[in-house]
Amino acid sequence: MTILGLQRGVSWLVLKIASIAILAKLTKDQFLSVNTNIDAEYDFIVVGGGSAGSVVASRLSEVAEWRVLLLEAGGEPPLQTYVPGFAPLLIGTQVDWAYRIEPQTYCHRGYEGDSFFLPSGRVLGGGSSINWMLYVRGNRRDFNNWEAMGNPTWGYRHVLPFFKKSENYSGHGRANYRGRGGPVKVERQPWMLPIARGILKAAKLLGYSHIDYNGPEQIGFSVPDLSTSNGRRSSTAHSYLSPASTRPNLHILTNAFVTQIMFNNDKKAVGVRFIHDGQEKSVGAVKEVVLSTGAIRSPQLLMVSGVGPAWHLKQHKIPVLHDLEGVGENFQDHIMTMGLTWSIDRGAVSFASYFWPSAISKYTSQGTGPWTMPAGISVLGWTKAENGDDPLWPDVQYIASSLTLVTEYGTTLGSSLGFKKNVFRNYFYSVMGRIGFTILPSLTRPKSRGTIRLRSSLPQDPPVVDPNYFSHNDDVTTMVRGIRFALKLGNSSILKKKYGAKLLKKPLPGCEKIVYNSDAYWACFARSYASTNYHPVGTCKMGPSTDPKAVVDHTLRVYGVSGLRVVDASIMPLVTTGNTNAPTIMIGEKAAHMIKRAWSRKVTSRKRSSAQERRESGL
Repeated sequence: MTILGLQRGVSWLVLKIASIAILAKLTKDQFLSVNTNIDAEYDFIVVGGGSAGSVVASRLSEVAEWRVLLLEAGGEPPLQTYVPGFAPLLIGTQVDWAYRIEPQTYCHRGYEGDSFFLPSGRVLGGGSSINWMLYVRGNRRDFNNWEAMGNPTWGYRHVLPFFKKSENYSGHGRANYRGRGGPVKVERQPWMLPIARGILKAAKLLGYSHIDYNGPEQIGFSVPDLSTSNGRRSSTAHSYLSPASTRPNLHILTNAFVTQIMFNNDKKAVGVRFIHDGQEKSVGAVKEVVLSTGAIRSPQLLMVSGVGPAWHLKQHKIPVLHDLEGVGENFQDHIMTMGLTWSIDRGAVSFASYFWPSAISKYTSQGTGPWTMPAGISVLGWTKAENGDDPLWPDVQYIASSLTLVTEYGTTLGSSLGFKKNVFRNYFYSVMGRIGFTILPSLTRPKSRGTIRLRSSLPQDPPVVDPNYFSHNDDVTTMVRGIRFALKLGNSSILKKKYGAKLLKKPLPGCEKIVYNSDAYWACFARSYASTNYHPVGTCKMGPSTDPKAVVDHTLRVYGVSGLRVVDASIMPLVTTGNTNAPTIMIGEKAAHMIKRAWSRKVTSRKRSSAQERRESGL
């Protein structure tokens, strides 16, 4: 075994020991009541207990006379999901669907098979139970643009109340923007390293202030807001489902894999089929089925149920219930460039310091310390857009981490992300195990579009996921601009003088024949080391009936059928300018509100009709 291999082995063993030590001192925040026996019929069936589905199920069950069933393919969140520092370790585990994208034509050249894992939560809470907990609402222009695209009531003034309703913010912020007392606990990153302060000062020297990016404007840099409380994850499973799970009208069935949406002869959704305990079962829905299984699974379930592009369904011999062209189209994802690495002499923590008894004790007893940082993320920022009509609608986000891909000798981040091992080791060897930081530029408004297609007619087969990253050349141009700003930030005089910051300048294998630091070199670097930012959206696009790619209307009802809505990130017509979990929760809140209003009007209408009939009959 090589010295590097020995270091990796020892690091992994120490990590496992620390995990055991931390988990031994944790207990679940709340008891989550799940069901083993369910009824034959409910008013509403919510398929998928993720970031949006948990919200919808909880809110609909607030109406005592409505019977609500939540079906989740995964189980309850295990204890390790509570700890932000464990987030990278959840990729590819039993709580992750572990989708793998198709080999990419225009990027991912530094990854095995030119491909990449695309995590998606298979657990109550969905993505909110396995993500990196960055609470980012997006830019107000995102939602105003949604409305301008033909989606009334989705402008910023309409969605802001639902952001506030969902949030319980413990920091300082303007009351007309931040929520207090909502289910999801949000706090400013509870532990701050000196290097994070240095990066914020460097950003200020470049003209960017320290801001509340969840306030009225987004341009600037900040310590992250996290969906945590005292350093522990606040998923929608904990914040919405746990309090609601004891209601007698809400049933939650875990490990229930939904295989099909059932329709009657009038094309109304009347229930679902699913597999539980190895048996095929079905359950009926009187009012509606709500599909909340995410941007990958929701279009797949629609298509295997006969709703989607007719040409594609016929390829797999699926009877066409309704020809809906847009299902599986419009795939969007934020893509970020990995690998921009600086070593430093001071200001960050070493990998070994994570496992000192004081660090473990600090986390388990005080909710602070390095374990509160998901992947070491310390600073978020957005710079002004240089192309387009509005410079305050940024096209690049910056994520600064006080770890590098090899601070921990590549035992977690490096190994879980699927880099080509020879390229990875060759490039990072000189900084292996050293303290440092990395800055990841991420495209916030990419122009590339991908697709979700069926692999077969079997719902158990994972779909064909092709993000088509960097297929639009403007995305590469914008990424190179983002890389150049990241270099300015990391190479700033304050970081060099105070922390000894030194950029890893070794040419990346595969790009070494291109002039270093040229635009062409950084384009090659991005095409090699760009990766998903885990934000797939758009595959069941919300839009007016005149939009041929629209799948749902502005009330999230699926076109061409009745009794069926899609409520998750797949309905976003365009991805938001930042991490997508907070807007997905907002979508759940707004959808629940719309469903309640729709059915309340129907009840009122029926009551009025009955009263009118009685008057007309002389009763």
